[in-house]
Amino acid sequence: MSIFEYNGSAVVAMVGKNCFAIASDRRLGVQLQTVATDFQRVFKIHGKLYIGLSGLATDAQTLYQRLVFKHKLYQLGEERDMKPETFASLVSALLYEKRFGPYFCQPIIAGLGENDQPFICTMDCIGAKELAKDFVVSGTASESLYGACESMYKPDMEPEELFETISQALLSSVDRDCLSGWGGYVLIVTPTEVQERVLKGRMD
Repeated sequence: MSIFEYNGSAVVAMVGKNCFAIASDRRLGVQLQTVATDFQRVFKIHGKLYIGLSGLATDAQTLYQRLVFKHKLYQLGEERDMKPETFASLVSALLYEKRFGPYFCQPIIAGLGENDQPFICTMDCIGAKELAKDFVVSGTASESLYGACESMYKPDMEPEELFETISQALLSSVDRDCLSGWGGYVLIVTPTEVQERVLKGRMD
């Protein structure tokens, strides 16, 4: 078993009209044994910037702590929040620093940039960025997530429709992966508000 599959995970981010959604499953497992059903994989960096960390859970938490530390230093020095593009470069550099003993995480970064333009990107465990205009996925359920998002996504969705789309894509995908699931956690971020919702899924 790959170390990335040890805890199981499913993370997806999707772009709407001046908004974005980022969602994850809630299962924390040790191989096929479920340990927790309320595990957090999506973390807040600031009000309009979030990161989802799939892969090894311990590394995800360590990496998140390091990123919060770096972002706070940036805020102290620059007296402003980091743009999503800048933050993506920071994450990439931080991961590549450790390329010979990497954090076993595949991050998804989602944020609202200048003029509230949504930005999403993902990268591998050594920081090779992949930018997208529609959606990005990572985790053990990524193959089925690609299929579901590919068929359900359409451009310029309003926040409510975006929530419905990302939720259906996530729930139908984790049902096809035995290492992720047990409900979902969805964030819808618009220029004026952040909606946080918990989904109930199959509990097996």
